[in-house]
Amino acid sequence: MKKNKSFVNFLYYLFFFTYIFFTSIAFSNENEIKNISIRGNDRISDDTIKIFSEVTVGEIVSKEKLNNVLKNLYDTNFFIDVNVIFQESTLLINVEEAPIIDKVEFVGIKANKIKQALKDVIELKSRSSYNDYLASNDRDNIKLYLKNIGYYFANVDTVVKNLENNLVKVDHIIDLGEKAKIKKISFLGDKIYKDNKLRSLIISEEYKFWKFISGKKYLNEQTIEFDKRLLKNFYLNKGYYNVEINTSFAKLINTEDFELIFNINSNKKIIFNNINIEIPNDFDQNNFKNLYNLFDEIKGKPYSINTVDKILDEIDQITLNEEYKSIEASVNETLDDNKLDLLFKITETEKLFVEKINIFGNNITKENVIRNYLEIDEGDPYNQILQSKSLNNLKSLNFFTDVKSSIKDGKKQNSKIIDITVKEKATGEISAGAGFGTSGGTFQFGVKENNYLGNGIGVNAFAAVTSESFKGTLAINNPNYKNSDKSLNFNIQAIELDRIKANGYKTNKTGFELGTSFEYYDDFYFGISSRSFYEKIDTVSTASNRMQSQEGDYWDTFISLNFDYDKRNQKFRPDDGFRSNFNMDLPILSDNYTLTNTYSFQKYTSLYENNLTSFSFFLESANSITGKDVKLSERLFLSSKKLRGFEKGKVGPKDGNDYIGGNFAAAINANTSLPFLFQNSQNIDGTIFLDVANLWGVDYDSSLDDKDVIRSSIGIGIDWYTPVGPLTFSLSETLSKADTDKEQSFSFNIGTTF
Repeated sequence: MKKNKSFVNFLYYLFFFTYIFFTSIAFSNENEIKNISIRGNDRISDDTIKIFSEVTVGEIVSKEKLNNVLKNLYDTNFFIDVNVIFQESTLLINVEEAPIIDKVEFVGIKANKIKQALKDVIELKSRSSYNDYLASNDRDNIKLYLKNIGYYFANVDTVVKNLENNLVKVDHIIDLGEKAKIKKISFLGDKIYKDNKLRSLIISEEYKFWKFISGKKYLNEQTIEFDKRLLKNFYLNKGYYNVEINTSFAKLINTEDFELIFNINSNKKIIFNNINIEIPNDFDQNNFKNLYNLFDEIKGKPYSINTVDKILDEIDQITLNEEYKSIEASVNETLDDNKLDLLFKITETEKLFVEKINIFGNNITKENVIRNYLEIDEGDPYNQILQSKSLNNLKSLNFFTDVKSSIKDGKKQNSKIIDITVKEKATGEISAGAGFGTSGGTFQFGVKENNYLGNGIGVNAFAAVTSESFKGTLAINNPNYKNSDKSLNFNIQAIELDRIKANGYKTNKTGFELGTSFEYYDDFYFGISSRSFYEKIDTVSTASNRMQSQEGDYWDTFISLNFDYDKRNQKFRPDDGFRSNFNMDLPILSDNYTLTNTYSFQKYTSLYENNLTSFSFFLESANSITGKDVKLSERLFLSSKKLRGFEKGKVGPKDGNDYIGGNFAAAINANTSLPFLFQNSQNIDGTIFLDVANLWGVDYDSSLDDKDVIRSSIGIGIDWYTPVGPLTFSLSETLSKADTDKEQSFSFNIGTTF
């Protein structure tokens, strides 16, 4: 009985599983795609649509599969309508093709530069398929770009015109309106420093009706972001490690003018505390002795991002000199109250090689120019330090608004491919400025291109006119000639100097100069050049016979040698460090063979919070190596910056009524700011100064010399940012002078740009 029951159960399960099996097969057969039929397509082939749909004959249809087919076809932007039906084992795909864009125009835009930029920001271009959603996005992107370059009030309408053969024409009708002007720049918050100082750091400037050339007076998002970085770097170098430059914003004052506001929270000042370095076991500790000395030197000093970069550069140099190829350097920062501990880590990485370097985005800058600034090349061992330095080199060129890189695995084993993407910017500049003061008026105009024809060459045309001179210069500079890390420069000059009233002569010089310069050692630069000039000198009839004897035409060729040791913390407005410079003009072919030597030294420091103190020393000599008299135009004078309290050009030896300058000049200057003066004024700063100088030596008549007389003065200076422009003036008291010197107790100068 049990056997019969077991047999019945067996038949039952056998029947059940057989039923399920054949039912599944039947169901599968009913939902299997045996044919794909496509309708409504004209331009796009059946095979192309099948590829886009990612469905093939033999697949089993499901709701998810049908949805994916719809999504895939819509994602191509080739269709404005897609319908998918599965019936009788056939997948029916009905499409309505989107029209093709015949042409895209920007109506109302005349400048080709803006037109080209707009082409880059839109997605729908000529010969692409039209899509309403993407057209709306393009309109928004156009408005955003125009806003970024200052057209805050631009209106954009997109009009689509239907043409024959399923073609359309897209017109972006643009009314630019007036550019948004910066009427006022404000700095709010716990900013520590005065507006006068902060305003000097940024690029943006306030609008004035006479500024018809400068584009810095317009509201520009990219410029504002750059301003924020400049402000942040300034605070970081002053010890404010946690400074916050909160999102700046522009407040509409009237229909077209804005107030640009920067919110600054400086937070607590931070000092360096314990600084250490962690290196692999096989590294020689002796190679890092200088670095350990630097750590001891900066401990207890205010935090500075430049100091951190200097340490990283030193680490980079040591590791590269010792040929540690596959390494990377990083820094860990630990903050405790106002003290910052730094731990620099050097780690060895997997040994990899650079298979290829791809460069994208350089439509103007030639690829070889970019590659000349890379510290790493194809075939080299991959080194993260050199990769970072390469990017910094490209950023410092100021050719690009953005430089990015990505690293991916190469096709070969243990290799990497480096993709570098740059975003180019305008590299041309037009500048104009004027000034007026007790020394006379000045007007200057310049046109500059920093990346001429994409070759990385700088071309600068400049002209300056003062009450007694004209100078015109055309200069060409290749900062990295043939990838040698040496600059090659050439310039043509025309100079006219009219000193008839004060010095009894006038000169015209025309010539050229060819030279090179490079960094010979850390922060030590060497330059050499050859200069040749044709010169014509005229004197007044009342001049002495010896002066009149120097009338005539001259041709001079000099070799100029320059040695420059620059340890300033920054090139523009330094507040720490020093600079020592020596220059020699050695005559090669000349009538007088005048040898000129010039030495200058400047030291910058802070004696207390917000103070800037500077000390400078200057010494110059001009003498003929053949014993002849030095030309009138080669005699030396003291500038009004080196000797305040005296009229410009009216100190030193005199020949009759003419101040003739000297064969030797020397000056010592000391300046210190007084931040406690004018504390409630954001636009006025005060300084006190002491000037001590002398001008002596008359080679053609020693009886005219007054070398024993020291000129000196003490005074107070004021820097005032006025609505017109920066105004500087000084009140001086003469401490010592010669009887023939002309005093000038009050002097001022005001300048502006256009």
